[in-house]
Amino acid sequence: MNLRRRLLVLALMLTAFGPMLVWSQTAPSAPSQPPFKRFPTLPPLELVTPDNKPLTKADLKKQSTLIMYFSPSCDHCVAEMKEIKKRMEEFRKIQVVMATYQPMEELKEFIKEYELEKYANFRMGRDEKFLLPPFYAMKSLPFLALYNKKGELITTFEGTTRIDKVLEAFKKS
Repeated sequence: MNLRRRLLVLALMLTAFGPMLVWSQTAPSAPSQPPFKRFPTLPPLELVTPDNKPLTKADLKKQSTLIMYFSPSCDHCVAEMKEIKKRMEEFRKIQVVMATYQPMEELKEFIKEYELEKYANFRMGRDEKFLLPPFYAMKSLPFLALYNKKGELITTFEGTTRIDKVLEAFKKS
């Protein structure tokens, strides 16, 4: 191929692909932080309760809130719930929102097993739209997000967490 023909091909390629090259250099990149860090307030909840009613952020009280994302069949989640159950008196002033993506029947069995319907400060629901895991960029369960009375994020925990650590974080806020 002679020089003239090479220059013509190059010119055509730049005409066709040049804008894409410039765009790829200036296109905004994906955010480096997960949404919960960019928006450190209570997330937009859209849970479905066991009695098939919606549970949203608007339904929550203005008080310290623990959002616990869990699976009823997860051994770590069950261990966390057993520890919380032992300390229910210390959680009475904390609103606990327990969310799962697992089938509603599993959630209902979990509620029954731990007698959670007895506690007015516990709200449970199914995250049918799977909104919370990407919001928090979850990597393991249980996932705990702690919020103060103003709905501002205090901290998060992933995996089995000592309940003393959770309660201490609430006390500091």
